[in-house]
Amino acid sequence: MKNETKKLSSEQGERIIAILKDRFEKNMDRHEGLEWDKVQEKLEKNNEKMWSLHEMETTGGEPDVVTYDLETGEFIFYDCSTESPKGRRSICYDREALESRKQHKPENTAIDMAADMGIEILTEEQYRDLQKLGNFDKKTSSWVKTPSSIRQLGGAIFCDYRYDTVFVYHNGADSYYAARGFRGSLRV
Repeated sequence: MKNETKKLSSEQGERIIAILKDRFEKNMDRHEGLEWDKVQEKLEKNNEKMWSLHEMETTGGEPDVVTYDLETGEFIFYDCSTESPKGRRSICYDREALESRKQHKPENTAIDMAADMGIEILTEEQYRDLQKLGNFDKKTSSWVKTPSSIRQLGGAIFCDYRYDTVFVYHNGADSYYAARGFRGSLRV
């Protein structure tokens, strides 16, 4: 997808700002000490990042600010939907895995979708950080960035939250399930 297409209309921009502001205000425990006006100021200067947040929202991710990077001066958004985003499920891990399937190929991959949306798939560490902000994926699971050593052997990893614990599992990268999607992050 070309960058020219990653722009929102002013109406879409206003709508995503309103959604994000409402979510920010309802979940202050996720971003203590941060002020919405500063987040909005950054967003309004970057239509492409707002487009990415719009994509996160329309696929069911419910993005919210989770931290601020003092070194880079960036706000960091994560998908904060209770369960793995609905619009990103039933996908295998990456393009190589998709192409290796002989039959019953899913429509897309976690890595490709994240790249198309302009976001990064969460790492295991980021997934664990997300779980400190609430209990996510109690019924679903989410692919996470897989170390190349595992991926080279045909595997991929995913996480979920059960029994008050984050579990990390493995599967063939070409597998896909109706209850498994992926969560992303975006720096603004």
